[in-house]
Amino acid sequence: MSRKASSTTAKGPLLERMVGWSARHPKKVIVGWILLVAVAVLLGDAAGSGAKTTDAGEAGRAQSMIREQKVTSSYTENVLIEAPGRDKPFLGSAELESTAKDLSDRIRALPGATTEIVTPLDNERTRAVLVSEDGKSGLVSFTIPGPGAEADKHFAKIRTEVEAVQAAHPDARVAMAGDISLTSAVDKAADEDLAQAELLSLPVTLIILVVVFGALIAAAVPLFLAATAVLAGLGVLGLVGTVIPANSTVSSVVLLIGMAVGVDYSLFYLRREREERAAGKDAAEALKISARTSGHAVVVSGITVVLSLAGLFLAQIDTFNGMAIGTIIVVSLAVLGSVTVLPAMLSLLGRRVDALRLPFLGRSRTTATTSRGWSAIAGGVTRHPVVFGGIALIALVALALPAFGMKLSEPGQLDSLPRSIPAVDAGVRLQQAFPGGADPAQVVVRGAGATTGAADQAVEELRRQAATSDLLGDQISANPVGDVLSIKVPLAGGGTDDTSVEALRTLREDVLPQAFANTSGLEYAVGGRTAGLHDFATVLETRTIWVIGFVLVLSFIVLVVAFRAPLVAAVSMVLNLLAIGAAIGIVVLGFQNGNLAGLLGFSSFGGVVNWLPLFMFVILFGLSMDYHVFILSRVRERWARGESAKDAVVHGVGSSAGVVTSAAVVMIAVFAIFATLSGIEYKMLGVGMAVAILIDATIVRGVLLPASLSLLGDRAWALRGRPAPVAEPEPTTENTIEPGEDVKVLSQVGATEEGTR
Repeated sequence: MSRKASSTTAKGPLLERMVGWSARHPKKVIVGWILLVAVAVLLGDAAGSGAKTTDAGEAGRAQSMIREQKVTSSYTENVLIEAPGRDKPFLGSAELESTAKDLSDRIRALPGATTEIVTPLDNERTRAVLVSEDGKSGLVSFTIPGPGAEADKHFAKIRTEVEAVQAAHPDARVAMAGDISLTSAVDKAADEDLAQAELLSLPVTLIILVVVFGALIAAAVPLFLAATAVLAGLGVLGLVGTVIPANSTVSSVVLLIGMAVGVDYSLFYLRREREERAAGKDAAEALKISARTSGHAVVVSGITVVLSLAGLFLAQIDTFNGMAIGTIIVVSLAVLGSVTVLPAMLSLLGRRVDALRLPFLGRSRTTATTSRGWSAIAGGVTRHPVVFGGIALIALVALALPAFGMKLSEPGQLDSLPRSIPAVDAGVRLQQAFPGGADPAQVVVRGAGATTGAADQAVEELRRQAATSDLLGDQISANPVGDVLSIKVPLAGGGTDDTSVEALRTLREDVLPQAFANTSGLEYAVGGRTAGLHDFATVLETRTIWVIGFVLVLSFIVLVVAFRAPLVAAVSMVLNLLAIGAAIGIVVLGFQNGNLAGLLGFSSFGGVVNWLPLFMFVILFGLSMDYHVFILSRVRERWARGESAKDAVVHGVGSSAGVVTSAAVVMIAVFAIFATLSGIEYKMLGVGMAVAILIDATIVRGVLLPASLSLLGDRAWALRGRPAPVAEPEPTTENTIEPGEDVKVLSQVGATEEGTR
């Protein structure tokens, strides 16, 4: 590059200067990026355990009261013993009773493995508590002392003994479920899911990109950028997660969003650069034009996604904080890589980026062409906007209607994973035989004498009321934890259903106030899984409106600033809401109602994961800006050149079809992979996101948006009137501005690169 060219680049806009510097020093940029990724991964691995999420509301106070004690945690495990067909009573069956005795003897023989073990054979009280109501199941319960690493070692030894007991007593079913066994099963499934998603997403994305670009090298470039952005994002998340809590779901969300946007951003940039070179521009000029057009659009889109995600912080819930920070990190890295590493790689590769072309695809993919199919669809819609727009509107409204019957809930550990996992199957059987045993409420009592007798009368009153209640179990245990008292109270139901919620309400509003009526100086809070989920939903209900309002206002402002067309901004927001509503409606039909259970292999728990709709709303509003900016920019450009509003829509949709369709296919494929994972929350997220993108890229882009713009006509863009036409020839493929054009450049109607210089 000449000294004069370098000087000109140095004086240009910041984005062009970044791209120019990266193009002039490609090896430094690429090595620096690889080092950044490596450091992020190493720091993430060395960060240790992350900050713990805290439940919302009263359940969160109960958690905090326990954590403040700074005592070593202990873990409760249960072993269910019954005949395989549950055709024998536990008591009186020599085989089942000998199984329980053999198990308890083996566990007691393990030094330090348990601090307490009780069986139905100990005495009358344990017999009443540890034999199921129908008499066919017995429960051996024990406590494993912590801390976590020591508890894991003890658990491994106990599990070996349980397996030995099962082998020695084949006529009995021996199944273990509890704190460590279920948590281990969930963690293992999450790790396997993440590994499977990584394994599937890379080759699937590569295949799609090979078809899009027609060359292996060109396809590998965006895949490299997306994969490294995800790795760096996970590493930074591990470091940030020591301060901001992020649960295991966040890592999967980072992978999902990171791969989608990383490839998406690279695709637009790389496609534009190849087209400029195919039109005769040299490498430096092609990169410069790509930075000013597609690069600028990528940055705007990324900033919009980040700002939209920031709205999740308004919910003030740890789950959303973790998802927001994880997704913001990976989107920011994807944007950074697309304007630094991507230009560096393209500069280094030059025309070799087109190497390893596929027969019949390589040459055709280097130039932009107008889609005849989408042009024909848009043409038909603009000629009959009311008919086609009305049909599409009715279809989306019909799909969205089930969303009004949506029931927000959270799958318990037993609902999230398939019963093919032994610990999950054991937990389901335990829940059926001893309702409430797997997820009891935890009443934490604090105050003077809480652990030295002041609460004894309240505990006895609690037991007395539970014994006569259909909603509370009578297997109540009370144990000191430091200076507080922890009382476990079984709740009827499955832990997340209406029965469990009613049991929780009865405990909080009726039973506990009566039990602690005659005590003074004591305070209590009710926690546990059921309480945590209920309080989460309660807090979310009050704060969702603020998050939605923030995102809507932000999106409206961004679109108005970009296009100076309030009507277009308003229409775009309505169409986004329709697409998201239809996607959520399909999630309700498929998961809450169970219509996809057979196809995707899950058991419906009768609800939708409580964090999913709001998260989908926020991320989809950000991602949909990609398509709207690219398509609307093209339509606005055509209208500004003097075309009629309807012709501008047809040409804008047709000319942007190739890039938008390719980007949508990549996103849909990556999201759909998550529908194949074992966790039901991943299945919901994958289906919901894939359906929303599919609707946005087809019905919205091809029908509703053209119909709306056609009905609005010149009013859609005429806030300041149509610009005076410039005496320039109609742009050809060589100088056509691709979708994603900088809006400021678009306003320079018909200006060519030579003219701007």
